[in-house]
Amino acid sequence: MINDIIYWNVDPTIINLTDSLPLKYYGLLWAIGLMAAFAVVKRIYKKEGIPIENLENLSVYVFIGAFLGARLGHCFFYEPAYYFSHPLEILLPITFVDGSIKFIGFQGLASHGGTLGILIAIIIYGKKTKTNILWILDRVAIASAITAMFIRIGNLMNSEIYGKPTNGDWGVVFQRDDMIPRHPTQVYEAFSYLVIFIILSLVHNSKKIKKHNGLIVGLLFILLFTARFIIEYFKENQEHFEETMIINMGQILSIPFIIAGFILVFWKKKIPN
Repeated sequence: MINDIIYWNVDPTIINLTDSLPLKYYGLLWAIGLMAAFAVVKRIYKKEGIPIENLENLSVYVFIGAFLGARLGHCFFYEPAYYFSHPLEILLPITFVDGSIKFIGFQGLASHGGTLGILIAIIIYGKKTKTNILWILDRVAIASAITAMFIRIGNLMNSEIYGKPTNGDWGVVFQRDDMIPRHPTQVYEAFSYLVIFIILSLVHNSKKIKKHNGLIVGLLFILLFTARFIIEYFKENQEHFEETMIINMGQILSIPFIIAGFILVFWKKKIPN
C-alpha cells in the first residue's frame, strides 16, 4: 500500500520585524486576499464604466467591516467568556502576561462574522451614497470568494483549523500539534472557494443575470456556506463546547446564510430590476 502522508511543519512566522513584532503568513495572506479582491472589483468597475473613486470609498467601508466583523465574530461566537473578561484583547493585538503587555497579533478571526461585517458596511455605504445595495453586493461577492481562499491558505500556514484523523495511510500530519494524519480541511476549503470564484465570474459575464441584482450574492451564499457546512464534518471542532453539539458552531452559523441565499436567488430570478 502506498503511504500518502504529507508532514507539515511550517513556521507561521516569516520574520521577526522586531523582538515583539513578528510578520506572519496569516496576516500577510489576509492582506493579499483583500488586495486581490480590490483588483477583481476594480476590473469589474472599469469594465462597467464605474468611476474607480467609488470603489476606493467602498473599499474603506468593506475592509473595516470585514476586520471588525471577523474579530468580533470570533470573540462572541467562539470565546465570549474569555473576551468579556479581557475586553482590551478584543480589538488590540496584545495579551497580558505577569503584568506585562505582550504583542501576539489577533488570535482568531471568524469568517461568518467577517461576512456580517461586510454586509453591514455595504448597507451603510449604499444608503449614504444612494447606491443599489444588491448591485454592490453582487460585485463584492465575486471578489470575496478569492479573499476567503487566501485566508484558508493562511490557516494552513498556521497549522490551524485542520481536519479530523483520516484513519488511514494518507492525510497531512500537522507536526506542530501531533503526529496524526488528518484531513487538510484548509486545502479543501481553499480549493472550494477558488472554484466558487470561477463560477461567480462566469455567471457575472451573463447579461441576463445582470438584470437581477442580488442573484450573484445569493449564489455565493448558497455555494460558499454549503461547502463550509459539508467540510465542517471533516474538521476538528474549534472549541470544547462544540463537542456536545449535533452540528458545530460553523455549521449553525452557515444555515442562515444558505437560507438567505435561496431566498435571494428565487426572489430576484422572478423580479428583474
